[in-house]
Amino acid sequence: MSPRSLTQVEAEERAALVDVDRYDIAIDLTDLPTGSTVVCVSTVTFTCREPGAATFADCVAPVISATLNGEPLPPAVDGRIPLPRLAEHNVLRVESVQADTTDGPGVHKAVDPADGEVYVWTTFAPDEARYLFACFDQPDLKAPHAFVVTAPEAWKVASNTGSPQIERLAGVRRWSFPDTPVLATYNCVVNAGPLHEVRREAGGYDLGLFCRRSLAPMLDRDADEIFTVTAQGLKFYGDVFAMPFPQHKYDQMFMPDFGGAMENWGCVTWEDSFLRRSEPTPAERQALAVVLLHEMAHMWFGNLVTMRWWDDLWLNEAFAEFACYWAAVGATRHTDAWVELLATGKLVAYVVDQGPVSHPIRQPVRDVAQASSIFDAITYPKGAAVLRQLMTYVGEENFVTGMRAYFARHAWGSTTLQDLIDALAATSGRDLDTWRAGWLETAGVDRFTFEPGTLTGRGPAGPPRPQVLAVGSYVFDGDDLRRTALAPLDVQGASTAVDLPPEADFYLVNDEDLTFATVRPSARDRATLVNSAGALPTAVSRGVAVSTVWDMLTTGDATPDEALSCLISVLDRETSDAVIEPYLHLAGDAAEFWAGDDRLMGDFHALCTRLAGQPGREQVGLRGMIRSAPDLDTIDRLRERAGNDVDLHWRALIRAAQLGGETDSAVRDLLARDPDPDATYRALAVRAARPDAGEKAAVWQVLAVDRAVPIGSTGAVANAFWRPGQETILAPYGEKYLTLLPDLGRSGLVPSVVYPGRLIPRFGVGADFPDRADKAAADATPVVRQGVLEYADLLRRMIRARA
Repeated sequence: MSPRSLTQVEAEERAALVDVDRYDIAIDLTDLPTGSTVVCVSTVTFTCREPGAATFADCVAPVISATLNGEPLPPAVDGRIPLPRLAEHNVLRVESVQADTTDGPGVHKAVDPADGEVYVWTTFAPDEARYLFACFDQPDLKAPHAFVVTAPEAWKVASNTGSPQIERLAGVRRWSFPDTPVLATYNCVVNAGPLHEVRREAGGYDLGLFCRRSLAPMLDRDADEIFTVTAQGLKFYGDVFAMPFPQHKYDQMFMPDFGGAMENWGCVTWEDSFLRRSEPTPAERQALAVVLLHEMAHMWFGNLVTMRWWDDLWLNEAFAEFACYWAAVGATRHTDAWVELLATGKLVAYVVDQGPVSHPIRQPVRDVAQASSIFDAITYPKGAAVLRQLMTYVGEENFVTGMRAYFARHAWGSTTLQDLIDALAATSGRDLDTWRAGWLETAGVDRFTFEPGTLTGRGPAGPPRPQVLAVGSYVFDGDDLRRTALAPLDVQGASTAVDLPPEADFYLVNDEDLTFATVRPSARDRATLVNSAGALPTAVSRGVAVSTVWDMLTTGDATPDEALSCLISVLDRETSDAVIEPYLHLAGDAAEFWAGDDRLMGDFHALCTRLAGQPGREQVGLRGMIRSAPDLDTIDRLRERAGNDVDLHWRALIRAAQLGGETDSAVRDLLARDPDPDATYRALAVRAARPDAGEKAAVWQVLAVDRAVPIGSTGAVANAFWRPGQETILAPYGEKYLTLLPDLGRSGLVPSVVYPGRLIPRFGVGADFPDRADKAAADATPVVRQGVLEYADLLRRMIRARA
């Protein structure tokens, strides 16, 4: 059973009672090269406002000993150490030992399959510090942390602060790090191992990059680009918030088995699959830059200023997601980054916000377990889009001035939504109460339609929210659509007058993508939207057209044929290299998952063939050609064309296996020459794709039951497993998936978020399966239940489209 989850009421009571002066945390990692145990001694110095009162400390790790002010304490119960008879000044000392370091939350030991080297990382959000050391694990009890880490002599150790004192002892080294600033427990980190390190001075900062040694060539290849974006981001945020990052050292660590990225103060941890094993595509380079800037934004949103409780999680995540695109456009070469948000995250958010797991961006959060379930598309991409709408609504200059005032007033403290609203209302002069209620406290999407002269909208429960958007009018100029006018609109009701030329050939609603809303075209505009979206003049306008048609597909208002037609029109003329690959994924998904057969694959293959013939687009075009190759002869030709691109060769072998080809010898040859330390999981994906019941069973055991595939590789293996045309073989796995659900939340936040969506069946189940999955998830943890409901709803929509 999971330990008790801290409730908001308990957190408020504890915060009213105690203040934490500091944490001194000694961590011993010396058992990990051969064992699995981490020993930790946590010393918490704190004061109590009501001497004689009682509270508790959080510690899920097994406790060896615990004393309060020198007196022994009773055993921990349900992850909580009772703290009776508090004095005004208190010292809590707890020695604990965590042996569950391969499959448990908080701390993780990873073994590199390439060379057997051991690496360890920690991640503590939302309340997983308690799995390693005793603490008050809630965001508003912030304090300095001092880490002392004993590790094997050959290891490097990194934490939040720089310039540790390093002592050489008998066969080990002890790393004593300076105090952190005042931080929440979840902002802290310790990572270690025989790491490859690259450092550079840039922009007045000491920048560090780390990875496991087997990935050193990939990190060295990308280091210049990562350092450039890091320096650009630190300058942008420091300037725009009028508060430079106050620490000289800023490290980023690419670690094995990690999921996503985590914004630890001064020491960001990344999933090392971000270090692409082949030369990155433009979309992959931009994605890395955006994630880098997202985690960096958390140095201000989340670290410097922390939400008081998890109901304001969006203050961290939505702001970081918004700020990373803002910074990418404003400070880096990735000037089309807003289109990436539209082409990826917003499309997911539109679906989720019209489904069973929709929720307000800000909502009551009873306990931390519930908070874990809202690290989702509503909090992230919808939240980012809404904040961009807010900046548009109040004006960018007023927005910047308000944010500067917010940080100046609340630095190193904790805040609520009202603190931010007050700062922005004061600088903009706009009443934001109605805006806040509509955008932050109301679930669902607005929908707009346009007829010449009038924009009509409706919200989730009546008129649309107050917002600023634009409608563009276009005329055909040969094969191109040329914009003749743009009408910015301040929407305050169900109907808004629009002054645009009535003789236009096409009207684009939400031109410039200024708001988060769905659109339905008029009867006269629908054909242009579906068949001629590529004629629009900018990446943003084309992106708005794609998002409109894709939303229509997901709600049953457009067919897979129409969605693919729109995407083909755009991809044949797209000028922004960074969105080519996301659009190709959508086009392939329309043909494969939404049509559900090979009927549209020929059109998709022809599109990819045209792209592969364009300068700079051969790599992404070949990826799509391989995905849609109709036969083994085509695969053989594509493998010849792949040259030395090992990634393309793996993709070709997966497709060959799906088509029933013999791949064993080719897999052995490719494993022998692939420098990727995780190449064995690419080989597993080849096995997963085979139309063979025995292979499916073996892969399912490794992937889903044993969970022996690193998080970064689960997507590739799962995608290869669920193949169209293999419905008979896949039929038993719907039931197998349902039996897994109670156990999917066992290893912390990231696996609980990842596994429900990656393992859910794509094929081989009937129309009743989504409802059965909903029922089976009723007793799962909140985060797993949320994921199952979201992905079951998406599957329900796909099955409906196939019919």
